[in-house]
Amino acid sequence: MSLRFRQIHLDFHTSEKILKVGDAFDPEGFAETLAEAAVDSVTCFSRCHHGMIYHDTAFDARHPGLTRNLLPEMIAACHARDIRVPVYVTVGFDEFQYQRHPEWQEIGLDGKPLWAGPLQPFWHKLCLNVETYLQYVVDQTRELFSLMPVDGLFFDILLQNPCVCTACRAGMVGEGMDPASEADRAAYARGVLLRAKDRLFNAVRAKDPDCPVFFNSGHVGPAFRDHLHLFSHLEIESLPSGGWGYDHFPTTVRYARNLGLDTLGMTGRFHKMWGDFGGYKNPAALQYECFAALAEGSKCSVGDQLHPGGRLDPATYQLIGDVYRKVRDREPWCRDAWAVTEIAVFTPEAIGAQDAAVDSALAGAYLMLAEGHHQFDVVDLDSDWSPYEVLILPDKLELDPPLAEKVNRFVAEGGHLLLSYRSGLDPVDGEAFVVDGMPCELLADARFSPDYLRPLPPLDAGVLDTPHVMYERGFEVAPTAGAQVLAEVWWPYFDRAWDHFCSHLHTPPEKKGEFAGVLRKGRVTYFAHPLFGMYKRHGNRICRQLVLNALRDILDEPLVESSAPTTARVSLMRQDEEGRHVAHLLHYIPENRYGAIPTIEDVIPLHEVTLTVRLPRPSRVYLAPSGEELPFTYNRHRVSVTVPRVDGHAMVVFDD
Repeated sequence: MSLRFRQIHLDFHTSEKILKVGDAFDPEGFAETLAEAAVDSVTCFSRCHHGMIYHDTAFDARHPGLTRNLLPEMIAACHARDIRVPVYVTVGFDEFQYQRHPEWQEIGLDGKPLWAGPLQPFWHKLCLNVETYLQYVVDQTRELFSLMPVDGLFFDILLQNPCVCTACRAGMVGEGMDPASEADRAAYARGVLLRAKDRLFNAVRAKDPDCPVFFNSGHVGPAFRDHLHLFSHLEIESLPSGGWGYDHFPTTVRYARNLGLDTLGMTGRFHKMWGDFGGYKNPAALQYECFAALAEGSKCSVGDQLHPGGRLDPATYQLIGDVYRKVRDREPWCRDAWAVTEIAVFTPEAIGAQDAAVDSALAGAYLMLAEGHHQFDVVDLDSDWSPYEVLILPDKLELDPPLAEKVNRFVAEGGHLLLSYRSGLDPVDGEAFVVDGMPCELLADARFSPDYLRPLPPLDAGVLDTPHVMYERGFEVAPTAGAQVLAEVWWPYFDRAWDHFCSHLHTPPEKKGEFAGVLRKGRVTYFAHPLFGMYKRHGNRICRQLVLNALRDILDEPLVESSAPTTARVSLMRQDEEGRHVAHLLHYIPENRYGAIPTIEDVIPLHEVTLTVRLPRPSRVYLAPSGEELPFTYNRHRVSVTVPRVDGHAMVVFDD
């Protein structure tokens, strides 16, 4: 069953202290509000983080203030309007069970709970290795199928930290593991999580072989590879203002969309985080987050939270409806679309090297390529690299034997490799590159930091002819035979120290150094500094220009070129059945204008945007959904058009 495009994730975490739950619920009004907002699927709650159940049940966790058999009424009303209702079941957070069994919590090495303490007003995380609790979740899930139609299951908080509770210690010992070993604790936790998902998935499949199932942990990454057979689709929870940021969804979906399952991008209508009652997202931000999902080949989900009384907030659905009606108009050009790309970026997450929810090196690569309007995916060792012309290993991808073998095979078969700083090194000693045909050998850490780079042709295009500061330490490398130097290293007078410093920040360049900063040999290009992470951390334009200039020299005819500014995002999608390509142009500018809350305030139109795409000659080019014809020219395998105006989002359609 394919996902629908316009979903609501309707949180309903309602304290047992609140009475008259659902007393304002009007089934017809509920469904009508959703339908008028162009919603075609809504995830509704069976059991919430408080552990409360919102329907008649044989279990004793029915909300004490519930005034009606709420969930079945929601389902019946929505089905009458052809609105699907996947069912939400909490797993890792369950306050009802925690209050009765605090010993079921995940426990750290210090003997304390890994999540909230007993007096903190937040959820307490239960261990998925507690058999009594897991069986309770399984049994309550099974009961659902006897009580109501079930359009899908959304299991939430499927996380398992390395835990040393009584059950986990006994389990590790029983499997010959050592609870004192960090590696054994992590491995055992992974096994606990997989077994819990397997139990729940099979419980659902025993009731309905076709029921959609998703296990949510707030992210989708390489760790999902081992569990993919337990998912029917992937929902990417990514509220930019809730801690995920605006880099998370585009980097995550560029990995997830190639795992063979339908994807859905989940944001929220909240100004901040889940449960932000009375906080409303700026309309421009919600537009961007939904249209960005379409542009990356995903469906849309907007998170809301139902008031305890059970009445939907009209203002929320005015906000959502204004966007979802536009999404509905665009659906025909987004259905069954797949991304056309030419560059692969290997994610540090795949080797456990990430330094944040979105690794800084990956985020830097995303920003560089997106600002340059390149078409790219995020990959791991198990991805198929054959469709790509270029593979990028940003900053920290040390290569174990299987990864080194695949990288070398990619280059031997005609691919181009860009790598920086520690990428390409042997992870055992970190002192030698294991990439065949490297243009350099590692000598040592750079003796100065910061030092400077002066680009040489062809990396000097659009760059001031001067040494540019590198804010972080790189390597000193020696060119191998046949290597071409693409950037010189310049040295400062000295490093800054208490007894010798110059000016406010760092010492100026004095002379050309003895080593190169960028080198190329054959199809391998190496940057001696951590350019990708530096770009994310410091925003120095020279880092981006060096990489984009290197790509311009490698890719004679990039898939897409555009006059749009760096603030615009351009993605190229293909619909095989309809026989067309669709180019999405997005122009929204995320800002951290107000402290730590990233948002988008305004839609700033673009005018007369040129777009050139490497395609067979099309029969027709037009804007969707308006159908406005666009004149085009065709020359040397490239079709060129001018888009008169981009109001936030434009779709340019190229019919075969």
